[in-house]
Amino acid sequence: MTEPPKTFRIIFMGTPDFSVPALQGLIDGPDQVVAVVTQPDRPKGRGKKLSPPPVKVLAESAGIPVLQPTKIRTTEFAERLRSYEPDLIIVAAYGRILPASILDLPPLGCINIHGSLLPRHRGAAPIQWAILAGDKEAGVTIMQMDVGMDTGAMLLPASVPVANDETAGSLFTKLSTLGGTALLQALDLLHQDKLPPIEQDHSLATEAPPLKKEHGSIDWTKTAAEIHCLIRGMDPWPTAFSFLEGKRFRFFSPEISNTPSEQEPGSIIQANREGLLLATGDGALLVREIQPEGKKRMTVEAYICGQTLEAGQKFLPAQ
Repeated sequence: MTEPPKTFRIIFMGTPDFSVPALQGLIDGPDQVVAVVTQPDRPKGRGKKLSPPPVKVLAESAGIPVLQPTKIRTTEFAERLRSYEPDLIIVAAYGRILPASILDLPPLGCINIHGSLLPRHRGAAPIQWAILAGDKEAGVTIMQMDVGMDTGAMLLPASVPVANDETAGSLFTKLSTLGGTALLQALDLLHQDKLPPIEQDHSLATEAPPLKKEHGSIDWTKTAAEIHCLIRGMDPWPTAFSFLEGKRFRFFSPEISNTPSEQEPGSIIQANREGLLLATGDGALLVREIQPEGKKRMTVEAYICGQTLEAGQKFLPAQ
């Protein structure tokens, strides 16, 4: 890195809610956000009305120029970014892989807020995979970007414990806030020229590819602990699901049970106010909330007030 200037001119690239605390911190901080790059507006809701990304809403409210390119691998776009004379580009869940023409543009390079403790969980869905893997600790890594997928040098990690009832949604919120805080700490150190890059140990890397709906299909022959992680890691999207008599049920709010079971995996042991107790390949799992096909998410207690779930009925994976 070259000698950092006293005040940074920053281009911020981000799109979803995860990016908002970081951008807000930059707006409130000593540096100057000269432009924001975000994804184009997308159709949303039943009416498919175009909806702006959360980052765009915040940037416009702060009077910051917003760029929403459909293509970023063009000479024209790189030159437009160059016209803002950025010292640094900061990326937080922008949603696209940056080409070398952008990575090499600012004198201080490009910094990313990655939602895992690198080199663990490189990829598009690090928060979900942290829960799916049963990690007891999660976090963010402020890192230098290179042409690889999350392979750049680490600048500053920050961690939080993963609670037993943590979902991808709740962890997303925690790491969003943590990422904003860690970014400001990193920038403060960079101003002091006290932010040395640390190379990752690539032998320890794991992958966190994008999730698909089929990832949520429950294999009941797995252990209660594994299914517990699956249900939480798939909440709120794409959700964990299984089928009972041809109807899809989605599962939420799981808890590992000490109840012994010799029933076939996927079988209902009991259904009552406490929830739905299910047999797995090793141990039993209590599920407190479900979403029956065509209905809203509800407690098991609410469902059995009008419908019947009986011991011995068996949930099956997708066919």
